[in-house]
Amino acid sequence: MSVIRKRNIAKLENQYVQQREKAGIAETRKRKLLYRRLAVFALFATVISTLMISTFISQTAALEAKKAEKAKLEDKMESLKKKEEVLNEEIVKLNDEEYIAKLARKEYLLSKENEIIFNLPKEKKQSKDSSY
Repeated sequence: MSVIRKRNIAKLENQYVQQREKAGIAETRKRKLLYRRLAVFALFATVISTLMISTFISQTAALEAKKAEKAKLEDKMESLKKKEEVLNEEIVKLNDEEYIAKLARKEYLLSKENEIIFNLPKEKKQSKDSSY
């Protein structure tokens, strides 16, 4: 009884059966085409999504780099503005005769008439170790 018996069943060959077989084959083809279209659509959707995500990530990284560069340049601009203010003040001072005379005496050791300039050495701080 372990042997599988083949049944001999006669197949009806009428117009209705042939029509149903053709409809079944057409349905199978439609289903295959549907799966193929869905697979191609899924592939295109995946490729486009991947491209969009990679573009987004690269643009985000570029934007962060630009923001960091902007912050750095703003700091540099702030320091340059301060330097500009100092230089503008220096220009105003250099238009004053008394300041120029004071600067000449200080920097170039020039003196007024009957004036003696003493150069005192700057005191060096002695550390505790060198005093022993």
